[in-house]
Amino acid sequence: MRLTMNKRLYEYIKIDDLKDMLKKSGEKYGNKIAYQIKNKDGSYKEITHKEVREVIDALGTALINMELKGKRIAIISENRYEWEIAYLAIVCGVGIVVPLDKSLPENELRSLIKRSEVEAIFYSEKYEKTLERIKNEGVGKLKHLISMDLEKHTNGNYSEKELIEVGKKLIEQGNRKFIDAKIDNTQMNIMLFTSGTTSASKIVSLSHKNICSNLMDIASVLNVNSDDVFLSFLPLHHVFECTVGFLFSLYKGAKTVFCDGMRHITDNMREYKISVMASVPAIYESIFKMITKVLEKEGRLDDTFQKMEQYKEFSMDEKKQVFKEIHEMLGGNVKLMISGAASLEPGIEEKFRLLGFNLVQGYGLTETSPVIAIGNSKYHKTGSIGKTVPSVEAKLVNEDKEGVGELIVKGPNIMLEYFENRQETKKVLVDGWFYTGDLAKIDEEGYIFICGRKKSVIVLKNGKNIFPEEMENLMNRIEGIEESFVFGRQMSEDKNDIKIFAKLVYNKEIVEDAYKVKGEEEIYKAISEKIKEINKLMPKYKAIKGIIVTQEPLIKTTTNKIKRQNNLDKIKDEDFKITFKT
Repeated sequence: MRLTMNKRLYEYIKIDDLKDMLKKSGEKYGNKIAYQIKNKDGSYKEITHKEVREVIDALGTALINMELKGKRIAIISENRYEWEIAYLAIVCGVGIVVPLDKSLPENELRSLIKRSEVEAIFYSEKYEKTLERIKNEGVGKLKHLISMDLEKHTNGNYSEKELIEVGKKLIEQGNRKFIDAKIDNTQMNIMLFTSGTTSASKIVSLSHKNICSNLMDIASVLNVNSDDVFLSFLPLHHVFECTVGFLFSLYKGAKTVFCDGMRHITDNMREYKISVMASVPAIYESIFKMITKVLEKEGRLDDTFQKMEQYKEFSMDEKKQVFKEIHEMLGGNVKLMISGAASLEPGIEEKFRLLGFNLVQGYGLTETSPVIAIGNSKYHKTGSIGKTVPSVEAKLVNEDKEGVGELIVKGPNIMLEYFENRQETKKVLVDGWFYTGDLAKIDEEGYIFICGRKKSVIVLKNGKNIFPEEMENLMNRIEGIEESFVFGRQMSEDKNDIKIFAKLVYNKEIVEDAYKVKGEEEIYKAISEKIKEINKLMPKYKAIKGIIVTQEPLIKTTTNKIKRQNNLDKIKDEDFKITFKT
């Protein structure tokens, strides 16, 4: 079944690459504010779109002067202006950018630096000691550390601020190596690691064409303009935030502000009068809980719910007036909320929309730059991810009797390949179609409804993907563990509230001998200590929350593969004897 696409609803600037995007949008929106940054004393610094582009030119010129032309350069830090400037300086004429997950422990970070062969890294102060250790150990090709916080070059580490000043002087002297650099928009300029342990995570190769096609598509279906204010919250290394939150804001000449942290989201929304935000379902659920708590405290909750039903046929603008006081809780200026990276509870989506908040779902993957489909003010159905963006075709394959099949897509946003991994690339890219691994339904009007993962990937509430096989490999290395089964378990009425657990099959004789223990209680304790050690090596979201310890073999196929659903069906609440605080 071929899918009806979203129609283009709004005008957009045609761009060939991100350098072209900066030039064309800069000419149009140069005097508009691009960033509003809060200083430590509570005052604000404002930077125009014109100034942003001048800084990017300067930093890019300095990087080429450091002989980094054509090299791979990583970035790791919390969300901030300097991260975004570094990204654009790298991709718009210097080399290949490698955004790194800021939550990675040192052992995983070391592995990614080695695998990606980066020669320089932009970093914030938090990562200085870790990166100095990695550099001094001679890991990979790493030569240069560039601090976002140092005022001057110090102890062999470069200062991003000083490099910008160096670049400005070089430009004044006539150096145009960065400014005149040509971009091949079909070549890899962005390397992104998929979720998962570093040994098996894949590297997604993206081009300027991939990203720019997505920016133009998004701009043509979402009502966003240069008067809008974006709240940057999700990690910038995540392609959802990078494309939809960061690059899209610059492309539209809008203003970006940075969130002070999860606890401050609603405060920041009021403070900056946020109009557009892209986030994960957990954040919208948290915001809705805040709203209901305030209404309950004021004795207005029941009355509000009645009004939501009473005015449900009103337009969004009319609802916004009816529930004006609730909109004021979030700054009074919100016009678009985009939920992505995980499935949004339809009940939450519906309630926001009944209150006059234009909350829509978007859907995509790292491999698709990322947006495949998105709801908007014209095309929306609760529970649906909307229709595909204009340049993307989609269809279902291997549909079952209920019309559920794997969603496959084709378009200019599809990745080039999994870097240096032809075998994995061939599995997902067939005759130009990308196999998403997601099961979906498409209704008669062309709206897509995601039903779940085709494979065994566990998707957490925060949008992170957990690959059970990779974690099982780690646990199977524990002496005395013969096999293991990792699974997600719903921990509340919220179907998205999934935590990670494991069932471990042990060899009693080996465990007793290896850890000098006797009896079940001591055996359980010894194994649990090993799991705690593994937890320490992983980001918190991957941590095992509890284990079942048994000598009974797992249910497997004749080829010795774990039958996941069969094993899951067998698990009972009373089986959980050990849980961990993480």
